[in-house]
Amino acid sequence: MPRPATLPLIDWKSVFESGLEYAAWLTSAEAPEQHDKLAAQHSALSLEPAVAGYLAALPRPVHVVAIAEDWCGDVVRHAPVLQHMAEAGPQLKVRYISREQHPDVFLRFLTNGGEAIPKFIFLSDRFVECGSWGPMPEGCKELIARGKACGDVAAARKKVAARYEQDTMRREVVADLLKLVDIAVSREP
Repeated sequence: MPRPATLPLIDWKSVFESGLEYAAWLTSAEAPEQHDKLAAQHSALSLEPAVAGYLAALPRPVHVVAIAEDWCGDVVRHAPVLQHMAEAGPQLKVRYISREQHPDVFLRFLTNGGEAIPKFIFLSDRFVECGSWGPMPEGCKELIARGKACGDVAAARKKVAARYEQDTMRREVVADLLKLVDIAVSREP
């Protein structure tokens, strides 16, 4: 049996350092009208005290490369969640890049073979890849996959929209992201 192709290594530290912090990313917005939507989402969110406390006490840095573009509805929903988490935990360091900025990186994180953002790639303090998230919570991705499987993606999207309406504080997103933070700071399996 032939060996699978070996993908080139990614210099995650370099990719991270090439990204923008949240405020600079907002300022360089591709669609300036989205700035207000992102700001509204950010101001409407808050973290539960236990989550904020956990993030504030992170023992070492967690780096996140966020592939995000402001024109995307899922980015508008989810980037402010990640930003709130970063504000609560000074060791959670996030940088934003575009798909075009690092196409080799983005191609590794397709969703079911398709382009979808945001993608949040979690890295340890040594810039070792520990996991990724996106473009939506796991439960919502499952709904979309079921919709594709049965030929009714429109119904699946309605169910996803209903979940978003019910979870205005994005607790499902926070829970998914916390799992990845916890993996990135772990010192033992």
